[in-house]
Amino acid sequence: MTAELLDGRATSARIREEVTAAVEQLKAEHGVVPGLATVLVGADPASKSYVGMKEKQCERAGMHAVGVHLPEEIGQADLLAELAKLNADPQIHGILLQLPLPEQLDEDEALAGIALEKDVDGFHPVNIARLTLQGVEPTFAPCMPLGCVELLDRYGVDIEGREAVVLGPSNIVGLPTAMLLLHRGATLTICHPHTQDLPGASRRADILVAAIDEPGMVKGDWVKPGAAVIDVGWSRVKDGTAEGGYRVVGNVDFEAVQAVAGHVTPVPGGTGPMTIAVLLQNTLLAAQRSISCG
Repeated sequence: MTAELLDGRATSARIREEVTAAVEQLKAEHGVVPGLATVLVGADPASKSYVGMKEKQCERAGMHAVGVHLPEEIGQADLLAELAKLNADPQIHGILLQLPLPEQLDEDEALAGIALEKDVDGFHPVNIARLTLQGVEPTFAPCMPLGCVELLDRYGVDIEGREAVVLGPSNIVGLPTAMLLLHRGATLTICHPHTQDLPGASRRADILVAAIDEPGMVKGDWVKPGAAVIDVGWSRVKDGTAEGGYRVVGNVDFEAVQAVAGHVTPVPGGTGPMTIAVLLQNTLLAAQRSISCG
């Protein structure tokens, strides 16, 4: 058996095409251009690069992108005031606060300062709380976890009634992904550093999500034959044969798992590209909702 790739690059490209077409329709029918504001505090090179990618993808989809770059030493009150301005701006439909923030700032309070209807990154405390409640949907779900579920849907992987195992209870990926799978009717197991017999728990999974930040930890004999494996890891490991002296790997021993699984995400090219694609989807949805509410 050779697993079918859950191709995030190809899938995200299709999503961007769909979003671009829907943006054009929104402009033609309502004169509304979806607007996304990205808020970056400080000048961390990695964060700056990632925010720039998001802004470019928005512009390519025909959206209005606004970059708000704030000084590293900004205080909490001033940051909240900047977010309040964006909340009040009718041309801004989505707000993304790039994390992590400098140590002097309270991330939870800052995220709560984003209007719920503009929280396209899905990390407002109310949206996270709604993920934990049965029968209650968040206004928006976090983009990376939502991208994982979107990949499963687009490749026809059934979720309802299947057993899902999530390795790693992180607030950013593991827990939100687990809650989304639970909402979709999966029977759920969440594993953490104290879980006994991690390989045995993994082998029960019809859907296995590896979010443990440990390169190549999930081996082929951890995987149930035919399972769908979602690898959200991203690590650089030394490789003298690779350009630059390193290569990017995930949490999964890819070649070994590919020989057992039914579906598997590659790294790179799996879940990573889906994050920005889902952000575009959420921003479009926020703009569409603003019309119906207005």
